[in-house]
Amino acid sequence: MITIRSEWEDWESKFLHPKASKSAETKGRIHPERECSIRTVYQRDRDRIIHSKSFRRLKHKTQVFLAPLGDHYRTRLTHTLEVSQIARTISRALRLNEDLTEAIALGHDLGHTPFGHAGEEVLNSLLDGGFNHAEQSLRVVDLLEKEGKGLNLTFEVRDGILKHSKGLGKIIPEGEDRPCTLEGEVVRIADVIAYVNHDIDDALRAGILNFSEIPVDCIKHFGETHSERINSMVLDVIEETRKIGYERISMSRRSLELLYKLRKFLYKKVYSNQLIFNEFKKAYKVLKELFLFFKDNPDKIRSSWTREEDTPERRAADFISGMTDRYALELYNMLFLPKPWTIRDKEGGWI
Repeated sequence: MITIRSEWEDWESKFLHPKASKSAETKGRIHPERECSIRTVYQRDRDRIIHSKSFRRLKHKTQVFLAPLGDHYRTRLTHTLEVSQIARTISRALRLNEDLTEAIALGHDLGHTPFGHAGEEVLNSLLDGGFNHAEQSLRVVDLLEKEGKGLNLTFEVRDGILKHSKGLGKIIPEGEDRPCTLEGEVVRIADVIAYVNHDIDDALRAGILNFSEIPVDCIKHFGETHSERINSMVLDVIEETRKIGYERISMSRRSLELLYKLRKFLYKKVYSNQLIFNEFKKAYKVLKELFLFFKDNPDKIRSSWTREEDTPERRAADFISGMTDRYALELYNMLFLPKPWTIRDKEGGWI
């Protein structure tokens, strides 16, 4: 019987590039499932991520500026959407699987902590074996979502989520760090393009960075405006990848050098800025005390966020990493700060 899904799979085999990932050729899911008659496996993965609780919580998680009150600062959710848009543009131009790309992009930061990388640092220092947000994102989709059932995503999406992160490492990955699909590589480089550009934009808006401080050679090469820089980087990725025959997702040597330079500039001028660092120290204290409290009091943890069979330390890390900025602050206030005493009369009314 011909289904809409099989028509999509047939279209992919005819239209997508030979090196693109085809839905019908997936390595499958952890737990086999009956196929959908309408959607391909990657379309289903994308939809599962969008409808997950972890995805919704991204709207109140820090990107760079903690719990921002300004309407136009990026959050972890808007960062994710910008990564998705950039990655889809690249994939579409290269005739790769846009559905797979989008699923990886939308799921890549589901395991990120509240308060951005400050949260990741504190959990990494406290949890035996360390903490990495990419590994946590995979843990979320495999074990924690849907009250412990997980989302049961395909191998290719899970691989792309796990291998998207680079920190100060190589933007163009090698060896074990390299995703198994070109679509996963697209998301990895789109992630850098997105955050380098939008963090510059937010830093300028916040007044902690002046446009004149941005390296002149980067501006000359990529462009003066936010949109010009993104467009230049995206075009370079597309052109260079086509030039080398889809051997990997790549950038020209000069563009890659300047992208590294911009990233290093941001770490020095923005991420290490004293004002931001001072707020991160406060966030570090909040999350450390929360971690120690829930480690010693696992019965206080909302069970739907963790697994009963895990150690108290692991459960505390899972619980805290899933929190939004404001939920962490509310919990800290409730657990550790004194509350004003209210006086009532004998009938329970206010005096």
